[in-house]
Amino acid sequence: MGLRTKYNILSLLENKTKNYDERVALGIKNSFGWKEYTYKGLGLMTRKVACHLINDIGIKKGEIAAILSESKPEYGACVFASVISGMTTVPLDIKLTIYELTSILLDCEPTVLFVSQHYLDTALELQKKISSIKYIILMDEHSKNSGIENMYELPDNYEAKWRHRSSKSTALIIYTSGTTGAPKGVEISFANMMAQLDDLGFALSKILPKQEVNVLSILPMNHLFEMTVGFSTFLNAGFSVFYAQSLKPKDILGIMREKRVEFMIVVPAFLKLLKSSIEKNLHDAPVATRLMFKFLYHAAKFVPNYGLKKFMFKPIHDKFGGHFSGCISGGAPMDIDVARFFERIGIKVMQGYGLSETSPVVSVNWDRRHDLASVGKPLPHFEYKIDPDSKELLLRGPSVMKGYHNQPELTAQTVDEDGWLHTGDIAEINMHGHLHITGRIKNMIVLSGGKKVFPEEVENVIEKSKYLREVCVFGYSRTFGAKDGTEEIVAVVVPKEEYYNEYDLETLDNLVKTDIKNLCQHLTPYKRPISIVVRKEALPKTTTLKVKRREVIDLVKI
Repeated sequence: MGLRTKYNILSLLENKTKNYDERVALGIKNSFGWKEYTYKGLGLMTRKVACHLINDIGIKKGEIAAILSESKPEYGACVFASVISGMTTVPLDIKLTIYELTSILLDCEPTVLFVSQHYLDTALELQKKISSIKYIILMDEHSKNSGIENMYELPDNYEAKWRHRSSKSTALIIYTSGTTGAPKGVEISFANMMAQLDDLGFALSKILPKQEVNVLSILPMNHLFEMTVGFSTFLNAGFSVFYAQSLKPKDILGIMREKRVEFMIVVPAFLKLLKSSIEKNLHDAPVATRLMFKFLYHAAKFVPNYGLKKFMFKPIHDKFGGHFSGCISGGAPMDIDVARFFERIGIKVMQGYGLSETSPVVSVNWDRRHDLASVGKPLPHFEYKIDPDSKELLLRGPSVMKGYHNQPELTAQTVDEDGWLHTGDIAEINMHGHLHITGRIKNMIVLSGGKKVFPEEVENVIEKSKYLREVCVFGYSRTFGAKDGTEEIVAVVVPKEEYYNEYDLETLDNLVKTDIKNLCQHLTPYKRPISIVVRKEALPKTTTLKVKRREVIDLVKI
């Protein structure tokens, strides 16, 4: 399948705006009611902001625009305005600390920082630390700060010469780490994005072969999975995307009913939450209702038709609005029992797989519904193979990133001379060409909500403790309770010998843990260790004195 060359990204934006015109593109419910942009309205706001960037500010091609905001319709206008003005977009994680954001922004050096009212104070503090940030632009219609430039108050100028860029130019820089001296920013080119739009358009035609679909977005826009699928692909298909400000099942279900939502992009943790909510409602229901559900749930195992399943579990589907057909789950491994529950009641759960380095989606299991553990067959533009020695999955194709921003050596370690991306994931390919991800070579920790944490960045913070001689951070998989199968962050530390002579064991244990917790305030909460294990014995090491992480994990019993 050849990569589409009919459109460049600018003509694609122009055509979609014209084709879908008065159809709702993006919407969110706030305290004033529903705030919605039609495709035409999105195009106008995009042009307005772009004209300001090009004509008034004098932005040059290739400069950086960072965005610090919760998901909202204005976010989309800022992304597209950045594109047509010739800028590279850096979506920022709103959960990061000032410390982490500073590290990222020093690396990419943005000229413009788009920010929502909620994060304005953070933006102003960042501007004091980052000399490259010359302009802050507010994204809220009802702004409380008249002294800060606001996108709604810009001149009504919609004419500017759009800046064409090479398909090899960087469209996005997605940061997957922000604490160390060299943050890891994945550069995604326009060619990468176009390849994803083609591939995901193919998958979407199999999953949702219709137009005018309403989808609900619950993932943050700095998540490349959301940016590529929940935003770019859905808008490319002419869908209407609605944002939720709360992840509470009650609020989510309210929007689904009101907007007749048919599809979602989710992480496994959300599905677990939704399943728990349904089960709680069943637990509180009359005995007859519980018995009927149990009978139907068992019978549904033998029912292949989703329409019939929806009829069997109509009360549940009515709470979803009666139109919800399914979702793509990615960002972390799927709990098969959760997937089976939704499949059984008539909701398709398609497990996907990807990496930021692949822009990000590699595969979606849309065809072999009985094999819930599979992440599907790689999308058409990907070549794939398994390394015969390490069993590592290798990928090649036009969706593979340009590289890591300002890190050519790390790029060369990840993408070899023949263009094969070394994923760090151990995989198997079955007779149908479908992938099963069976483990990870990389040390990266994947939390239940899909958040990814690199042990090294946590270690770099903890190592600043004056008490410590050695540190090892890893993900520990729970095998019981509500968190069964999910990973938690564990830090194993070895204090310096001198402190054992100065303090008793209990006092030193408390000193070390308190110091580590204080240092970890520099990290966003989800990156902080859940458990801290203090050991007197040295950690196992290689001949080059590198800590053997796997052996440390085996030593620790939590």
